[in-house]
Amino acid sequence: MADMIISKTKTKESVKECNVSGEFYDALDAKVRELILAAEKRALENGRKTVRPCDL
Repeated sequence: MADMIISKTKTKESVKECNVSGEFYDALDAKVRELILAAEKRALENGRKTVRPCDL
């Protein structure tokens, strides 16, 4: 897999009352990549070259 999009440090800081398993980072990174690809597809389908919050 390519470099991670997410930050392990920031993710761990965001989780307040639980530990974070090593597998969670990979799963979160994969989900973020899916969201980005879907947002880009939606923007292009709507004739835009800019990804906006509404594309999520």
